[in-house]
Amino acid sequence: MISVAEILVSPFLGLVHPIWKERFPWLSQGCTVRSIDTTLYDFGFFSGGSKADVVEQNWLTLLKATGATSVVHGRQVHGTAIQAHKAAVPGLKVFSNCDGHVTAMDGILLTVTTADCVPIFLVDTNMRAVAVLHAGWRGTAAGILGHGLSALEDQSGSPSGDVMMHLGPSICGKCYEVGLEVSQALGRPTLPRGSSIDLRGILAQQAVKAGIHTENISVSTHCTRCTQSDLFSHRAGDRGRQVSYIGLRG
Repeated sequence: MISVAEILVSPFLGLVHPIWKERFPWLSQGCTVRSIDTTLYDFGFFSGGSKADVVEQNWLTLLKATGATSVVHGRQVHGTAIQAHKAAVPGLKVFSNCDGHVTAMDGILLTVTTADCVPIFLVDTNMRAVAVLHAGWRGTAAGILGHGLSALEDQSGSPSGDVMMHLGPSICGKCYEVGLEVSQALGRPTLPRGSSIDLRGILAQQAVKAGIHTENISVSTHCTRCTQSDLFSHRAGDRGRQVSYIGLRG
């Protein structure tokens, strides 16, 4: 497992995995940042931050910047539902009750929005299939990662051992203070209220148990609270959302 400091490639595309960028030119992947100059770059359709027309324009800006044909998103409910996409429908399409997306088709940009939760990027480099998942503590406890790996295998036919995983920008283990119910749901030892949990560390452990090789797992060094990375943080009072995206270039 390696630590990765994503690099800012452009104001519109945000932070990208530098190793993946170099090794996989057929891959479009990244996580947007909070602002462009002094203007919020907010993708939160359902978080009550920016006006709907501003948010929609940001989505269209990202679609143009990546060169994708279509972009898909979901109304996230901290569940385990994964949407598979087999055709690129032009423009933006939003699905209900969906916390992950998977595809093996070119031109479809898969997305999840976060503001402390963990965006999980999955790539089958052999068969060129990708997935992105939204993992808060509820989704992690419910097994969102396992559902995502199963959905990816359905698309590519490859086992988990062939998959690469990146845990993107989110709140870090030092900043993520939780209550007893969270510790119990995640199967952690009972901790005093106000103790912190490393959600990305837990997801990495789940990935290894699921068969992903340790050397294929990377973890972002960016924290939404403490690394001054220009990211939205729900716990810091933000109502905006950054978007994590992945897709196959045509």
